Amino acid sequence: MRATTLPSRTPSSRVRLLAGALVVVLAATLLPLAGSGGTAPAEALPAQRMAVVVLSNRADLISGGDALVAVRLPRGVRPRDVRVRAGKRDVTRFFAVRRGGRYMGLVRGLRVGRTVLTARAPGHRARTAVVNHPRGGPVFSGPQTKHYRCQEGARDRRCNQRPRYALLYKSTNPTTPDLQPYDRSDPPSDVATTTTDQGVTVPFVVRRENGFLNRDRYTILTLWRPGKRWKPWAPQRQWNRKLYVTHGGGCGASYAPGEPRLSDYSGTLDGVPNPVEASYLTALGRGFAVMSAAQANTGHNCNAVINAESVMMAKERLVERYGELRYTIGSGCSGGSIAQHTTANAYPGIYQGLITTCSYPDVLTAGAQFADYHLLRQYFEDPSRWETGVVWTPMQMAAVEGHLSHLNAVVADEGLFKSALNPEHPCRGTLDPVAGDPSTRYDAETNPRGVRCSVLDLVINQLGPRPERVWGEEEKRAGRGFGGIPFANTGVLYGLNALRDGLITKAQFVDLNEKMGGLDVDSRRTAKRITGDRAAIRRAYRTGLINELDNVREVAMINHGGPDPGIAHDYAHAFWTQERLRRAQGHTGNRVMWFGATPLIGDVTWANDALVAMDEWLGKIETDTSTQSLARKVRVNKPNTLTDRCLGPRGLETVCSRSELDLIKTNLSTPRQEAGGPVANDVVACRKRPLEPADFDFLLVGFSDTEWQRLQRLFGGGVCDWSRPGVGQGATETWLTYAGRRGGVAYGGRPLDAAPKRSGWGLMSRTFLPVLRR
Repeated sequence: MRATTLPSRTPSSRVRLLAGALVVVLAATLLPLAGSGGTAPAEALPAQRMAVVVLSNRADLISGGDALVAVRLPRGVRPRDVRVRAGKRDVTRFFAVRRGGRYMGLVRGLRVGRTVLTARAPGHRARTAVVNHPRGGPVFSGPQTKHYRCQEGARDRRCNQRPRYALLYKSTNPTTPDLQPYDRSDPPSDVATTTTDQGVTVPFVVRRENGFLNRDRYTILTLWRPGKRWKPWAPQRQWNRKLYVTHGGGCGASYAPGEPRLSDYSGTLDGVPNPVEASYLTALGRGFAVMSAAQANTGHNCNAVINAESVMMAKERLVERYGELRYTIGSGCSGGSIAQHTTANAYPGIYQGLITTCSYPDVLTAGAQFADYHLLRQYFEDPSRWETGVVWTPMQMAAVEGHLSHLNAVVADEGLFKSALNPEHPCRGTLDPVAGDPSTRYDAETNPRGVRCSVLDLVINQLGPRPERVWGEEEKRAGRGFGGIPFANTGVLYGLNALRDGLITKAQFVDLNEKMGGLDVDSRRTAKRITGDRAAIRRAYRTGLINELDNVREVAMINHGGPDPGIAHDYAHAFWTQERLRRAQGHTGNRVMWFGATPLIGDVTWANDALVAMDEWLGKIETDTSTQSLARKVRVNKPNTLTDRCLGPRGLETVCSRSELDLIKTNLSTPRQEAGGPVANDVVACRKRPLEPADFDFLLVGFSDTEWQRLQRLFGGGVCDWSRPGVGQGATETWLTYAGRRGGVAYGGRPLDAAPKRSGWGLMSRTFLPVLRR
């Protein structure tokens, strides 16, 4: 009996020819096909010069002591005459002529640091350098947090542990939708079958690998035929050499291993029944490998750089054990969308396709929005702070906040902001504070040197510590600066649009702005507004923690969402991404937007629909052998049937008109947008200009002299000039490392050295070519 899965496509003869046309590329990211001609991989073809090609990652970013390597043999050189060395060690035994005539092998036992791989044959010699990093990390994220509690059974302080394997299966019984344990000695009778997108029909049996990389868990799942061999150069034929990576939502700090997330909308809609098959099962049934890394789950680890690093390391593991890749698709809701967006922009090439929902472009611009909510709530919900004669209604509060209901601010604050930025929050892996014990959790009064659970301290390698001249009392007692504050609210005229529209009074406007206040480094309210740390703000843009979407021209994207009932995931955030893309690229042709009736996600079937549509889109790009740039290939190969969708129940989707999208966009905004800020919401600290009476020329009756004097005192340093770029605002620099050249940390990052030649990142085909921008 066949499992209930989306129908597979029968591959055309052209695609069948492509199945053997694997081109030497960075297999940790993808293995594009060489086009419709069915040509052999480059290193399998006769050549004039010998070359050593590192397949499993950039040669300088290898981890775990292994590397998948191919040697390109010149014409006339016999494989038996080749000798390969790793440093002084002979590793020829790892090499052989593999399927398709490729001379390749998995080099094991690489020491941490630089090793030169050398291949020799009579009259020929080639070499390349490999830089291996610890299996427990880091690779490019910089020095790891000192306090970390490994899992039981860990072999060392980097939480290393042998991987474990389990067989699972999908049942033909529709009441058991999840994978079930499979007993090889007593196979169950209800095993479903599936036909992959390559036309291979097999029992729906899955092998799951669970292991540890970068001090945390990862998992890899593939369709598996028990008793059959699988080698990276000869994988089982049901694998289509594509990868689907799942993510979890939320935003938090952890100091202990977590769990990889597989289910759709994980971390956001946990516990909400899903009536359709999870997309990771659909992907498995179509022949994909499925992978997840706990450190790429933002609810567990809200550090965008470690998100990217962990996915890269896990992909390298997959390539070295399972084989090279054609392309990689990410998927995730909320924080799962953030991890994809920021990884694709700051470390281009890791993903070729993104499927985002309940989406945000990044953590920090949403964080600035939620910081505003937090401060507004402290004013709105405490009438004792209101000036005599000032009264606020819930609708007026919502108008200032840019939403339909004040509930949205409450949920964002209680469910996300408070725990994410509270250094005393009991985050995973920390112990209750003990006075004077830095291995226990931070307490401002009793343990200022303790472990801080604020996300800003989790990303201190990116933002840098606060300079000593601005240290608070806790920092002085701790003897160090805490993570920099990467946003400000000085100069913001909160409620400006509501005042213009006649929804609030002048007295309300003045009172609100006078009492808005700010936050200190421990997220406690202060009477003064937040000035932010300029170096941290500049670094937030540079590192991609504030994501301007300026490096994703070569990435295909599908975003799907629906109305927000007031749980901080409105579709307006998708327009932040859209506006930033339009400004950076001049178009949004590599992104599709779907808006449906189901709250947050649009439609319960869209996670699966998007996977199938994205696979078709990337497949068309893959087979485009023209000389066009990859960015243009992404745009012109978008299937004609893949368009924006708007509203309506399933079966009645329509192509979105510009007016429909604008209607969705203008109904929801943010406190800063309602203060005159941009739709892109990417100015976290504005540049100033003098306060002028003309700012309020829409008023029929102006402010009283007393009110105007109060505003002048409050905004003596000026008000936001939204027509100018923000303080520190700039482009994301790609492929940064946070390790200092001579040890220690490089705060704010430094560019990696140029990608080594004849390694994955140095030998890309024209298809899916990630451009490393400096």
